[in-house]
Amino acid sequence: MPKISTEQIQTLRQSTGVGLMDAKKALEEAEGDLVKAQELLRKRGEKVTASKANRVTEQGIVESYIHANQKVGSVVVLLCETDFVARTPEFQELAHELAIQVAATGACYVSPDEVPAEIVEKEKEVIRAQVDSSKKPAIQESIIKGKLDKFFAEICLLKQQYVKDDSMTIEEMMTSRVTKLGENIRIKEIGYFAI
Repeated sequence: MPKISTEQIQTLRQSTGVGLMDAKKALEEAEGDLVKAQELLRKRGEKVTASKANRVTEQGIVESYIHANQKVGSVVVLLCETDFVARTPEFQELAHELAIQVAATGACYVSPDEVPAEIVEKEKEVIRAQVDSSKKPAIQESIIKGKLDKFFAEICLLKQQYVKDDSMTIEEMMTSRVTKLGENIRIKEIGYFAI
């Protein structure tokens, strides 16, 4: 097994936000490969997020963002388990990043579950009209599902690519922050305003 340097550990910590021992352990398991170590930490983060998903989130903050042109703005209500975490710079930074994301993309809903059924059905009708009817039904359904996923990625915050790092979605970013902060974090509500 290759020797893990402190520089490698620091690089992994800075890119993922995990603790010193977690970074070291992931690098050891990945035999010094930074990309594999990041993937291991991401998988662990998903497990941690799933285990914390049922915890009650009653504390948090309301964050707003007004773009420099003062013609676009957003509001995000971000919740966590404790007031202690809500007051941390990391949590407040996350809320601010989410508010910027909403202002930049015009997201209307937090997740696909919130999109009204009639809007989803109308979108499916439009997509069905665009799909080539000579294709096999299974292929047609696959195309409809793909286009519907793209539609959700446009209007649902959690499904969007993060504007500051398009290698991850907002959902993946939230998972990494839950791991880092050690509490369940939930976006309760968003609002987008434009002139």
